[in-house]
Amino acid sequence: MLAQTGRSIDHHLMAGPGKQWGALMPDSRHYGTFGMYCLPIALLIVSLFVGRYHISASNVVDDSIRTFSSLLFGTTAPVSTDHTVLFNVRFPRIIAALLVGSALSTAGASFQGVFRNPLVSPYILGVGAGAGFGACLGILLGENHLVIQLSSFVFGLMAMFAAISMGKASKGNGTLVFVLSGMIVGAIFTALISLAKYVADPYDQLPAIVFWLMGSLVNIRYIDIAWIIVPMFIGTLVLLLLRWRINILSLGDEEARALGVNVKNMRLIIIICATLVTSAAVSISGVIGWIGLVVPHISRMVVGPNYNKLMPMSMIIGASFMLVVDDLARTVTVTEIPLGIITSLVGAPLFAYLLKRGRMGWN
Repeated sequence: MLAQTGRSIDHHLMAGPGKQWGALMPDSRHYGTFGMYCLPIALLIVSLFVGRYHISASNVVDDSIRTFSSLLFGTTAPVSTDHTVLFNVRFPRIIAALLVGSALSTAGASFQGVFRNPLVSPYILGVGAGAGFGACLGILLGENHLVIQLSSFVFGLMAMFAAISMGKASKGNGTLVFVLSGMIVGAIFTALISLAKYVADPYDQLPAIVFWLMGSLVNIRYIDIAWIIVPMFIGTLVLLLLRWRINILSLGDEEARALGVNVKNMRLIIIICATLVTSAAVSISGVIGWIGLVVPHISRMVVGPNYNKLMPMSMIIGASFMLVVDDLARTVTVTEIPLGIITSLVGAPLFAYLLKRGRMGWN
């Protein structure tokens, strides 16, 4: 019964005038949807050969053939510098950029649907500030790279659970209380970050803290990707399976209850999963803004407000956008530009453009 209702809502979202998120694009523009799904693969291939160090494709192919032959016949083969740069430096960074962009965009789209607010970002519950303080704490303690990431991940989840606990203790409106609780938790962790900066060593620890908070994928290794894959996969899978229920929640609490949805439990599950993927992304990339806010709106312009199509499209566009930003960060200047600076310079004007075009309204 509920699944049938969900399908009817999907039909309504696709066939209606599209006033919730702006009018849908003309049908002719949907011809490029398949091309959008192929975009991350094309960008991945291009990004492998983008950088200040020139890589010869023929050398990489020869090295790969020799490496495969050595593994097959049990011999040893020399590996060129091109091969090392490509597979040990650029490739893990490219994969990380795709994962981070996809995760933040998916979380942003989920939060916007659950809270019914087009201005919501993945950091609405203080996750970004909590993860930032966790990283600062790891840097102050002088721990290694992996411990800093783990501390960031744990404190990001702690911020979310603190906001949820505060919201449950309140008697007010559920959605509004969650948002206000997130603001409180975020303010507390932001103050703790400032305290960490104040007590940090100005010659060693403080620059590391500032650079991490601005976002970067400089030191990404395969082990970093390996440990975030699990929480990202679990959180993203659940959100994809529940995306049609986000359609129902986006109609409002009363309508969702009338359709048989347990609003509190469903909202809690979606918030936890969205926070899980956000914390995993922030733990390896730092706090990168605007992607989770702007990309879902771009996706709505492409496929409309139906979450059955909106969620996968947000993942695709978010991954592609993040990869392009990372390519710019490591090629525009001699010294690498933090990712948060580029996303702000690109995201803020784009958000202003969407606002001018009237794409931000909910009604």
